[in-house]
Parts: sequence; C-alpha cells; structure tokens
Amino acid sequence: MGRVSGVFAAVAAAALALSGVASAAQLIDRDATGVRLAVNAKGEALLTYHEGSAIKHVLVWGAINALQPAAGAAQVKFRVDYAGGWGKYRTQYWQTFRNACSPYDGPPLPNVVAACKAPDGSYWAAQEWPQPLPDLGFTPWLAAQRQQWLEVSHWSGPVAQLETGMHWVYDGRFQSIFGRYTYNGQPVYGFGTTRVGAPTDGFGRLIYLDTFDSVYGPGWRRENSFVAHNPSGVFCYGFYPFDPTKGGYQYPPGQTAARGPGLGSAYRLFAEGPGVTPDVAATVQPLHPFDGRNLADVQQEQQSASLIASWGDKSCRTS
Repeated sequence: MGRVSGVFAAVAAAALALSGVASAAQLIDRDATGVRLAVNAKGEALLTYHEGSAIKHVLVWGAINALQPAAGAAQVKFRVDYAGGWGKYRTQYWQTFRNACSPYDGPPLPNVVAACKAPDGSYWAAQEWPQPLPDLGFTPWLAAQRQQWLEVSHWSGPVAQLETGMHWVYDGRFQSIFGRYTYNGQPVYGFGTTRVGAPTDGFGRLIYLDTFDSVYGPGWRRENSFVAHNPSGVFCYGFYPFDPTKGGYQYPPGQTAARGPGLGSAYRLFAEGPGVTPDVAATVQPLHPFDGRNLADVQQEQQSASLIASWGDKSCRTS
C-alpha cells in the first residue's frame, strides 16, 4: 500500500471482506466463473456462479444508485443472502426465482460478465476484475493477488465519470496523471483514510492505476491506487521512484530495491463506483519527455494547470 500525500497521492487498496453490508459496486465473491444474473419484478437480483466445484446462489436487494457525500451519513448498500433466499424467506427461493430482466442496453462498462435491464428500467451488472494485484508493478507472488473480484451494481440514470489528463511536474522532470471523479456532476470523495490512504467511510473510493509495457515488464501491471480529494473529487499521481519498504506496500521477499518510475506505453484507470453504481474505467495515453523549448509542451502544461485550478483543487502540483 502506498501513502497518500497532497502531491504524490500514492495509496493502496484496502482489502474488503465478503460481507452483506459492504458498499460500492459491491463485492460478492472471488474467482467466480460462469456468472449468471437474473432479476425479478420485485427488485431482487440472483447471482448464480461456480466457485471451484461448488455452485453458489446469492440473492441481492435493497439498494440503487448512490448518495452524494455527506459527513456522518451512511452510503447506500445492498442486503445480501448467500443462501439464495433461505435467509430472507426460509425457502429454497432460488429454485423458483422468476427472471424478468431483458437484454442490457445501458452505457458501456468495463469487465462486465453479466448485465441486464430490469422491468422498472433500472440496470444491474456484474463485473469481475483483478483488484488485488500488487502495487509498483510486482508480479503476483501470492494466490490472493491473482484473484478476480466479482462485484454487483444497480442503478438508473448516468454512471460515474472519470475525466483524465497528463502533464509534467517538477520543471518537467516527472510525468503526472490527473483527473476528476464525479457522479451526477458532483465530486466523488470520502471523509477519511487510513495512514496508507485506504478509505475509512462509505463515500471514499479508490482509483486504481495500471501501466502497460512499462519498466516493470510486458503487459498490464498495477502501478498504484489513490483516492480523489475532498471536496473537489480531483486526483493526481506522479510517476516517481518509490521505496517498496516504505508507505505500507507489499513486496516479494528480498525485493527491496527502488521501483519505477512506472512509465509505460499506455495507462488505464479503474474506479470503484459510488454507492452501488458500477465501476468505471478510462484509458490514458502517455506523454513524451518534456522539452521547455517546445512551445506546444509549454502550452500543454499551462492548460493542464488551468484545468486543475478550475476544478478548485489546491493539492495537486501544477508545475
């Protein structure tokens, strides 16, 4: 895990437990295969999937969309019955569950394994993605780091948005990725983090950054994760060298040398959806080395600084 600071904004993901009271595009299970989604006219969803050789039936209900951040308030969250309805109805409810969901025609989403449109016009989706990848480009060395997390969401209307950009900092010596995370036109942010930057309330969301064909090796590698700032929803992350032994990172035994900068040929951002809305993603093209004699580079840096300032954020470095 990486530590959050105003400029470096490096954080790591907090581990989430399987729970019926978790929030966000909600974690249901890990390493699920053959995922099927059914939704009835009562606003309940039934997820059916394999976990190893076992077949799971999970009933989900009781939440839609997301609330705007409010200190001391509770974010919306699903109720979850891992017994397929036995806990709610004391019957083998999953056996008689009547699917009334029609084909999905909603906005494009990343990593969807199942999605549909409910009778009331709302949407449900199941997404699966490699949340636990280790930071700083390390190849997973533990089984848990290779897991795929299955998450479910329920929403109507627009999904969250990631606005992104790149610029240079420290007089052009380093590259930085920045952006703003919003939902319904309002910033997404939380009210507290752990000492290494993981959200401590139901409103904070981690944004995960992966780098492609980077100094770490071929393919996609997890660079880091971070939260959007309170109250602007703005985030910024500098591609600097990091010491894996500091800031709460996990690292393979004996791998204590400095890591990065994790510059690659492309970047992708994956953000946990606020409330029970779906996770969203964005891809970002890299920059070239800064040339102070190049008018286009100078103008781009000025435009980036102006954009960050227009969002009302003072935590991100702009030069």
